[in-house]
Amino acid sequence: KVIAKLPTNRQSLFFSATMPKTIQELANSILTTPKKVEVTPVSSTVEKIEQGIYFVDQANKNDLLMHVLQDKSIRSALVFTRTKHGADKVVKLLQKLSIKAEAIHGNKSQNHRQRALSNFKGGVTRVLVATDIAARGIDIDELAFVVNFEIPNIPETYVHRIGRTGRAGASGRAVSFCDIEEREYLRDIQKLIGLEIPVVNEHPFPALNKPAPGVAQKPQGKKPFSRSGGGKTHRGSGPSGGSGNGGGGNRPKTGSGGGFKPRFSGNPDSKRRPS
Repeated sequence: KVIAKLPTNRQSLFFSATMPKTIQELANSILTTPKKVEVTPVSSTVEKIEQGIYFVDQANKNDLLMHVLQDKSIRSALVFTRTKHGADKVVKLLQKLSIKAEAIHGNKSQNHRQRALSNFKGGVTRVLVATDIAARGIDIDELAFVVNFEIPNIPETYVHRIGRTGRAGASGRAVSFCDIEEREYLRDIQKLIGLEIPVVNEHPFPALNKPAPGVAQKPQGKKPFSRSGGGKTHRGSGPSGGSGNGGGGNRPKTGSGGGFKPRFSGNPDSKRRPS
């Protein structure tokens, strides 16, 4: 309706932190031979963001989140879920454990979203739980910790999520909880960014529901995948599926709390994108 009322000869400027295929197709349907300006490639992630993958069964994700948040050095955390219902469930869980948390998503009023964001920026709320659409455009100074409670099924979304931290030259941490049905999503992300993030093995809820050798597992809404060979651990960004003993690792700095004490190792379910 808006486009129909615009003049035929006009100048249009589109800005986006990421450009998924669907958004690109929309832009192409509206624009005529547009010029594209990229500050950084879509596959790039901020080098100062320390990333890690926790392999965990779906049923233990809540407990793992509690374990991670035991680290008192995490003064504030932005937690991403895939659905609005999932965001509300995480908030209720945190509130029962006396952790101040609020959710922002499409079902919340504008006033509620603004109040929740203001409380988070002001330190009143420790954890902000958000869906991807609601979190677009969020700019929080000194946000040091991001949690992907669920792995996004669109690779570019991962880049956008972890980009909420490590801003203006600051360092940050981003961790992702991956169950067996999300491992193909991780490999899609790995393919996009061409890097592999280390696996956090030292936690009390390791995944027990692992893919059997030679047996394809089928994520919901995705085609079955097969296991791929191991690879070296690379510093930098990009998640990878699987767990194992391949590759070396590095131990990130942690606070005085007992929650986030990872040991990173190589990841046999993914490999570095060939150059």
